[in-house]
This record gives sequence, structure tokens and C-alpha cells, in this order.
Amino acid sequence: MKATLSAGRKTLLTALTLFYCLQDRDTPTWAKGVIIGALGYLVLPTDLVPDMIPGVGYGDDWGALVAALGTVAAYIKDEHKDKASIQVERLFGSVNPKPPSEFSE
Repeated sequence: MKATLSAGRKTLLTALTLFYCLQDRDTPTWAKGVIIGALGYLVLPTDLVPDMIPGVGYGDDWGALVAALGTVAAYIKDEHKDKASIQVERLFGSVNPKPPSEFSE
């Protein structure tokens, strides 16, 4: 379960980073095309490997995101990463949550 949550967090963080790069006016048109292709592949129901296959179903989606990220890495800004991290924390919660105050000494 923890590995699945970690994989989901990484996938969403990568997808959102690409999404925020896509929205940036400084990102060239060709890079936006690469990002749209990868994000489209992630959300479209037809894949090389069907998503419902346990363990490997999202592997091709992850590969498309990583390839796109590597291709447009020069245009990824810290602000894109920061916005994506904030959104992932909103959805998944903090990676290292603080213990409740009653546990602190």
C-alpha cells in the first residue's frame, strides 16, 4: 500500500510539474507539444499496456511522463516544481507529518 501511495505521489508530482510548465508563456511551442502528448497519454484510456493490469499497468504512462520531463527539463522552473509540490501535499498530505501535540514533550 505504501509503495502504491509513493508511486501515485511521484506520478502526480511529475504530471503537475509538466502541467505548470505547459501553462508557462516561456515554454516553447515544441516543448508544449511534448507535454501535451505525455499528459494526453496519461489520461487517455487506450495504452500500450492496459492500466488495469496490476503492477505494470501504469508503467508505460510513467515512462511517457519521465521521457517528456527529460525532454523539456531545460524549461522546468523551480516555480513549476513548487506549485506541483503544494498541490500534491494538498491531495496526499505531508510526506512527514508532525505527530499530534500530545505526543510531543
